[in-house]
Amino acid sequence: MLVLSSPSGAGKTTLSRRLLASDANLAMSVSMTTRKIRAGEREGVDYVFVTTDAFDLAVRDSQFLEYAVVFDHRYGTPKTPVMEALGRGCDVLFDIDWQGTQQLKEQAREDLVSIFVLPPSHPELERRLKVRAQDADEVVATRMAKAADEISHWAEYDYVIVNDNLDEAGANIVAILAAERLKRPRQIGLSEFVRGLQESG
Repeated sequence: MLVLSSPSGAGKTTLSRRLLASDANLAMSVSMTTRKIRAGEREGVDYVFVTTDAFDLAVRDSQFLEYAVVFDHRYGTPKTPVMEALGRGCDVLFDIDWQGTQQLKEQAREDLVSIFVLPPSHPELERRLKVRAQDADEVVATRMAKAADEISHWAEYDYVIVNDNLDEAGANIVAILAAERLKRPRQIGLSEFVRGLQESG
C-alpha cells in the first residue's frame, strides 16, 4: 500500500496519475465520497459518489479501511477492492489525507509506505489552487487556512517530497516505489530462489 498525501493543491493527484500511467503493477484505490462530482471527474474512476446515508451505512457495516471528514465531506476507502488488488499481487496507490493514513497504519503498518508531498512555498500553493479554477474564492481561502494544519503532519510520513518540479517529484516517487519493492520481506519467493541457488552449487 503506497500512500500519497499533501495539502490541497500541492500536486498529489497529478503525481498519482503520472505514476499509474507509468506502472502497470499499480492500482488506484478509488475512494467513496459524499461531495458533488466536479467537471471532468468520472464516477467509479475518480471517486464513487454516494449520499451521506449510504456512506454512514458503509461505516456501520465496517466496509472501509479508513474514512475521514474533510472540508465538510466524507471520504472513505472501501476495503474489498483493495484486498482483491493486493491478492492479485498488485500494489495499491492511495490519495488520502493524514487522518486516513493514520488509520491505515493501525491496520497495515508493515505493508504501508507513506509519502507526504509539500508545495515549494505558501504563495505557490495558493497560485496552484486558483489556477485549477475548480473552487470558488472562499473555498480556496478555506483550503489555504487548512493547509498549515495538514502540513504539520509531515513528520508522520516515511518520505517527504517537495513538489517544486513535477518531473523530479515524479521520478523521486518512482525511485521510492522501486526501492520499497526490493526490500527483502516484500520479494515473494526469494527464499526458495536462494535455496535453489545454494543447492545447484
